[in-house]
Amino acid sequence: MLTAIQQPTSTLALKEWAVAIKALGMGNQIITIRKGGLYEETREFKLENDTFYLYPTYEHQKAEMVKPEFHPLLQSTLEGWSPEKTTVTVEYIAHITDDVELLDEEKLRALAPYHIWTDNFADVRLHWKKKKPLHILFARVYKLNQPSVIEIADEYKGCKSWHHLLESVAPTDLTPVLTDEEYASKRKEILALLQG
Repeated sequence: MLTAIQQPTSTLALKEWAVAIKALGMGNQIITIRKGGLYEETREFKLENDTFYLYPTYEHQKAEMVKPEFHPLLQSTLEGWSPEKTTVTVEYIAHITDDVELLDEEKLRALAPYHIWTDNFADVRLHWKKKKPLHILFARVYKLNQPSVIEIADEYKGCKSWHHLLESVAPTDLTPVLTDEEYASKRKEILALLQG
């Protein structure tokens, strides 16, 4: 049985492409791949907490980095979005059950069926700062039953993985995207691949 999760009291949020958050939120994938933003204080990715909000970003999403079968999902995230938009909707939290470091290109390729990104996207992440490992984060995702619309502050901009939301997220119930059994099964399958 997986641990029951409460809504975070911290406003810590991980920035991720909106399409990736949508895929996590629909149960299409349970992993996300991180290596750090350009402006991380340590110049590498560090897991700040194991439970946090997912903050969607839109401006850096590239269709060529998303598998063609997920282009409709990408397009759906762009409907109603523009660079002039002043608010963003926070709909999900993630609880990280595993953080696996990876430098093995063959294992990274083997992960392809388990995420929305192209091989090129994965390669770019792996080869940027070559000596630093990728972090394969296993995210148990929960939907906020009442999503929170927040103002986009200047502090949220730029290539950093983490930021603290300047507004608190209203308390609400959470609904797991996948059942305990579904998540445990997918997690076991991917871990076996990474550890094999």
